[in-house]
Amino acid sequence: MKKSWVAYPYVVWMIMFIVVPLILIIFYGTVRTTPQGMEFTLEHFKRFFEPLYIMVLVRSLYLAFICTIVCLLLGYPVSMILASKEYRDKKILIFLMVIPMWMNFLLRTYAWLTLLEKNGIINTLISFIGLPKMDLLYNQWAVVLGMVYNFLPFMVLPIYSVLIKIDKSIIEAAEDLGANSRTVFRKVIFPLSLPGVVSGITMVFMPAVTTFVISRLLGGGQFLLIGNLIEELFLKSGEWGFGSALSIIMMILILFSMAIMSRYEKENEGGGLL
Repeated sequence: MKKSWVAYPYVVWMIMFIVVPLILIIFYGTVRTTPQGMEFTLEHFKRFFEPLYIMVLVRSLYLAFICTIVCLLLGYPVSMILASKEYRDKKILIFLMVIPMWMNFLLRTYAWLTLLEKNGIINTLISFIGLPKMDLLYNQWAVVLGMVYNFLPFMVLPIYSVLIKIDKSIIEAAEDLGANSRTVFRKVIFPLSLPGVVSGITMVFMPAVTTFVISRLLGGGQFLLIGNLIEELFLKSGEWGFGSALSIIMMILILFSMAIMSRYEKENEGGGLL
C-alpha cells in the first residue's frame, strides 16, 4: 500500500517556505520598475562588484574563516575526549555543550555583553587584581568570540558522531604493527574522521559568514558584514532588488562551497587510508 500522501504536508511546507520565497528573491533581484513597467535587469548584481561591497564580503569571509579554524582547533580535541573509552563523564559534557543551544540565540549573544562590557564581569576581575580595564567589546575579536561560542557545538557533534563509530580493531591493529599514538592519529583516526570534519566545517562556516546578530551586538555596528548589509537593505533602506541580488550571490557561494566540501569528502572516502 502506497503511503505517498504522508509526504504531502512536507511538500506543501517546502513550497510555501522554500520555493515561493526563493522565486520572490530571484524576481526582485532580476527585475526593476520603470515608467514603462517592469523589465529584466542585472544592475543589482553589477552593483555588488563595487569596492565597498567587495570589502564587506571579504571581511565576512575572513571572520567566518577564523571562527571555523578556532572551532576546529577547539572542537576536535573535545570530540576525541568524548569518544574515548577512558572518559566516563561524557554525557555530562555533552549535556553542558547542548544546553546553551536550548536558549534563544539572541539571549546567548546578549549574555556576552554583560561579560565583555567596560564594567562587565571580566573587566571587574581584571581591575580587582590591579590591571587596567580592557576594551573587549565592539571589535572584530569580540565578533569572532561570539561566533565561536554559538557555533562550536556544530563542530563538535559531527566529529564526535564519526569518531564514536570508528572500529576500535583498526586502531588496535595499527598499534600492534608498531605505530605510536601520534602515528595512529595521523594515519588512522584523522583520515577516518574527515567526513565529520568536513560536515563540521560546513555547519560552522555557512552560518558564520551570513550572521548579523552577533556582529551587530558584539561589534557595535562598527563591523558591517554581509548579513548586516542584507538586513539593512531589506528593513531600513527598502532596496529589495539589491538585497535580493546579494542573497542570491550568497546562496551561490554557499552552494559552491558545499559542492567542494562534498566532492572532497567523497574523494577521501574513495581513497580510504591510503
